[in-house]
Amino acid sequence: MAATGTCDGTDARTALADLPPSAKLVATVLAHEGELTQAQLAEETLLPPRTVRSGLSELDSAGLVDSRISFVDARQRIYDLDGTLHC
Repeated sequence: MAATGTCDGTDARTALADLPPSAKLVATVLAHEGELTQAQLAEETLLPPRTVRSGLSELDSAGLVDSRISFVDARQRIYDLDGTLHC
């Protein structure tokens, strides 16, 4: 479920503003680094894995993050920001 709005990302940024700091940090790292796994996000953010999962869950509920299965390791998922925040 993607956030709606124009390519300026206004609606997506509004949704992001209402999220907890952990979700904002995860979104910021994804914006700067691109696609990452949960483990990579934990390493980059210096947050515990459980906090990263919580942040990703919040972002997913807001429709701000996309995920796919890793081709390298099918046990892992790759996360990236929804296109509305990349515009």
